[in-house]
Amino acid sequence: MTNKEGKQKKESLSILSKTQNRKYPFYFYLIMVLIPFLFFIFLELCLRFFNYGYNLNMWVEVSEGKLMLNPDVALRYFSNIKNPPTSIEDSFDKFKDKNSFRVFVLGESSAAGYPYMPMGSFSRYIRRRLELNYPRKKIEVVNLSLTATNSFTIRDFIPEVIKQQPDVVLIYAGHNEYYGALGVGSLEKGTGSRKIVNAVLFLNNFKITQLIKNILKWISSKFTKQVNPYSSGTLMSRMAKEKYIEFNSRLYKEGLMQFKENFVDIIVKLKAARVPLIISTVVSNLKDQPPFVSVSNSKYPSANDVYQKALIFFNLGNFRKADSLFRYAKDLDGLRFRAPEGINFIIRNLANDYKIPLVDVDSFFAHISPNHIVGNNLMTDHLHPTLKGYQIIGKLFYDKMNEMNYLPSNVKARYKYENQDSVTVSNFIISKLDLVISDFRIKILKNDWPFTNSSYKKSYEELCKPKTFLDTIALAYLKNKIRWSSAHEFVANKYLAQGNLEGFLNHVSAIIYQYPFIKYNISQLEALAVDYLKKRDYNNAYKVLETEYKIIPNAFSSKWLGQIELNSGRILPAIKFLEESMEYDSTDMQVIYNLSGAYALNREYYKAYSNIRKLLRLDPNYPGALDLYNDLAKLVKQ
Repeated sequence: MTNKEGKQKKESLSILSKTQNRKYPFYFYLIMVLIPFLFFIFLELCLRFFNYGYNLNMWVEVSEGKLMLNPDVALRYFSNIKNPPTSIEDSFDKFKDKNSFRVFVLGESSAAGYPYMPMGSFSRYIRRRLELNYPRKKIEVVNLSLTATNSFTIRDFIPEVIKQQPDVVLIYAGHNEYYGALGVGSLEKGTGSRKIVNAVLFLNNFKITQLIKNILKWISSKFTKQVNPYSSGTLMSRMAKEKYIEFNSRLYKEGLMQFKENFVDIIVKLKAARVPLIISTVVSNLKDQPPFVSVSNSKYPSANDVYQKALIFFNLGNFRKADSLFRYAKDLDGLRFRAPEGINFIIRNLANDYKIPLVDVDSFFAHISPNHIVGNNLMTDHLHPTLKGYQIIGKLFYDKMNEMNYLPSNVKARYKYENQDSVTVSNFIISKLDLVISDFRIKILKNDWPFTNSSYKKSYEELCKPKTFLDTIALAYLKNKIRWSSAHEFVANKYLAQGNLEGFLNHVSAIIYQYPFIKYNISQLEALAVDYLKKRDYNNAYKVLETEYKIIPNAFSSKWLGQIELNSGRILPAIKFLEESMEYDSTDMQVIYNLSGAYALNREYYKAYSNIRKLLRLDPNYPGALDLYNDLAKLVKQ
């Protein structure tokens, strides 16, 4: 090495040494740390700008100023399904009105009202009863329940529910803790760690998470043969991955712990936000649903053997022993489609520990069942109540709301409390088509595993055997050939064309009640009423107007109901309707004039006189007003 080369080498080493010993400013290291975060933020913004993937936000705007649970929100919990379960599509105001009373209901398929969805849930009973008793309040009962989900979904929903300022939250859940999405035995199983599952659910709010999942799914598809696990059968039957879970096994205990810890989080969050909460035990069909699977186990007897012993004691009249054995058989059932007794034990303890109002549906159903054992008397299948059963659950929640003073305050109910339930049931809105659909749903459910061997499954047509046009439309709906609203519109219009006004009104009522924000439905009803009024067909006009009034009381329906009552000589009902119409619109001169006449006929001359003076101030030339005023003036002076 020459002297020159050696000198250059020394200079290079000297420069390197200085570079290595140099201390960079603090912001240099900060920028280095921030670069990955900035990259992901930039990527997230780009994905959102280009609308990549699904919108997994909690709410979507379905009409101006109206929100509804996002139909795609279930994709947070289901990664392998094209058509995720959706809610019963209850809407509410984007900005809560001062006069609103807002209730949120959360749970699974039982809380959603299966098989009577969307009209038959217990939340619809609560909504109807509130509407009937507090007609001046803006009632919003929003059911967010999703089929095949569990406490993970409810916990995930709670922060967004709190933001909507609910007056009370009601929860009925517990059956899906094992096979519902992210449950310990589900096909959509999580990581096994509750904290990690909940962290992943938080990350699902970001588009980057969808991108990563789609990349991994694409890579997996290149190396494995993809079989769609959701290709056939009911959703819950397809969700059961670890199909058999033994009593007191590791998975069994994990399911109970998962439920408890998620519910504790739910309770704590709602308490911190000072949102009233009511929880409930869940009920199962004990007597008329044998165990699905008897697992061989040296530690415990066979589920089926215990069930058979329960039947023996039942037939001997020892109903208390029979009930105990029926419940034990349910717990031993290796297929956990019904909540074990441990779930209700946890619910009762949490209610006690956290001072949460409890509705004990399980105990009440047993109390009112023959021999105090729940069976097909109140259940359609293994765990879904009958329509009457759902109405009873609604009543139990409502009674607890009343007991806890959670009902609208400073407003007097229209009906006496002891009469409210019968009034609600008699005014409950559900269509004949809905009842046919629910009947078919149960037949389809019991045509699938685990109720029957899959090899013996029948086609929808063989199973349901459509005999009427209602059957045909119901079947088309269940096969996803027609939407629920379109099915009801078709049936309603067919009834109207046949001259069957009652059938028409039954199905139009269901549409309007389900989608009250769609003004077309109400305007169609009002146009029909006007048509009957022009024909002087007051009997049919009254039926149409009464239907509208029962669903959404307003100035139009109350006005014309009052007018028809007045023309028929029924003065007191006329006054009731016309006074109500005045509350909606105090400037309708026809209503003011007719109400003055009704007061006069009822010998309430001072009221009539005061009312007619108001009319003359609005329009001194209103036909007949001056003559009525002069007549009333004479009567008032006497």
